[in-house]
Amino acid sequence: MDSFKPISIGPVRIDAPVILAPMTGVSDLPFRKIVKRFGAGLTVSEMIASQAAIRETRQSLQKALWDPSEEPVSLQLAGCSPKEMADAARLNEQRGAAIIDINMGCPVKKVVNGDAGSALMRDLPLAAAIIEATVKAVSVPVTVKMRMGWCHESLNAPELARIAQDLGAQMITVHGRTRNQMYKGSADWSFVRKVKDAVTLPVIVNGDINSRADAREALAQSGADGVMIGRGAYGRPWLLGQVLADLAGGERPDPSLDEQLAIILEQYDAMQSLYGTVTGVNLARKHIGWYTKGLHGSAEFRQKVNTQDDPRQVVQMLREFYAPWLSRAAA
Repeated sequence: MDSFKPISIGPVRIDAPVILAPMTGVSDLPFRKIVKRFGAGLTVSEMIASQAAIRETRQSLQKALWDPSEEPVSLQLAGCSPKEMADAARLNEQRGAAIIDINMGCPVKKVVNGDAGSALMRDLPLAAAIIEATVKAVSVPVTVKMRMGWCHESLNAPELARIAQDLGAQMITVHGRTRNQMYKGSADWSFVRKVKDAVTLPVIVNGDINSRADAREALAQSGADGVMIGRGAYGRPWLLGQVLADLAGGERPDPSLDEQLAIILEQYDAMQSLYGTVTGVNLARKHIGWYTKGLHGSAEFRQKVNTQDDPRQVVQMLREFYAPWLSRAAA
């Protein structure tokens, strides 16, 4: 694939087929903005529970925030009640979401025990009712994210994708694992071809895409129209832009360590503004861990920084940690 084609999600055109996955506790507004700047065709919000969206809890409103630079915006909802999903979708369409994405892939116990996420793959009539209610509730396109199936004995993603297409969904994303695999083993990109063959909609391949080579291989094995990158972007918000450049036949190096430090500080500051000091400091710790991983002394640094509650101190520690490399680069 030496060039890529734009994807049409109903009337919404995505110029580049590289999409940031919705990741709870990771793909919030500060992170998505940076990913979008480096280059991503589409970013998807963190999963928002439909009930919380209707009640407009503080957390659900934070998750539903976006920046104009991200438009068109895809907002992901999870739930097990067709009526609640329809109400939540309508609410977010009114707020300006350009796409509503339905989560039928989340494997986490808390979600699955509520019969949402990938649990819906065990109940196709309920899954169908949710898709139908959501599509009817909004005029913007509805997309569906799923896994291969609940377990290897019931790999029903092609069937669910056909149902979704018949009910008016406009794009399907498949994570190449079953619910029971959680995040273990490796994603089966070639399985996604079965979904691609089952529908005429755009299909996106997801799971274990951690490099430019992975993206090319996932596309080749799946025949998908695009890739969705999740955990591969931890601490590397520039990866999607690199994949995009690679698919276009170009190359884009990692940002310099000076630039990486500036990115971390920007994200850290934005997280403090969005969440307030206590939550902002706590939520940023994992990001700092991902950004600094692999640099000399990073394990000790992470231990120290994870016990620091004062954001100004954390910023100072980050500057000091990166200083040896920055001065070397300058010399």
